[in-house]
Amino acid sequence: MKLVVAAVGRLKSRPERELQSRYCERVYKQGRDLHLSQLEVIELAEGRAPSAAMRKDDEARRLLEATATLQLRAALDESGRELNSQSFANWLARQRDDGTSSLGFLIGGPDGHGEELLMTCQVRLTLGSMTFPHGIARIILLEQIYRACTILTGHPYHRD
Repeated sequence: MKLVVAAVGRLKSRPERELQSRYCERVYKQGRDLHLSQLEVIELAEGRAPSAAMRKDDEARRLLEATATLQLRAALDESGRELNSQSFANWLARQRDDGTSSLGFLIGGPDGHGEELLMTCQVRLTLGSMTFPHGIARIILLEQIYRACTILTGHPYHRD
């Protein structure tokens, strides 16, 4: 199953970029045995429209275009379903086992997601009730994808 993280905003700091690279590489190594392909990250520039609603609509349109070929899209949204790490790993494995060929996780910009995107995505997930900068949210998501891989392979990285 192909995995994609599509995110509004570019990682600016070197430590964030290094963490992103590290988790993508780890997912690739662990994911091979799980029939998960290399994790692709798509970065989109933040919208520049004058209002938050217009920025959200623009970013939603571009996220949807960038992920149009994916079979399943999951929006990261504050109103989404919260899963613990084990449940997330089980959910990811279920998607793979049910024949999902490609799965994208969509992270909006500072204003959140546009309504069109939320209505189009089949799944809404949240990283919790706290608010994170989009770059940090991306790193947390990548770590959780890696953690899911280690849970599914029985690697000792995850401890209850």
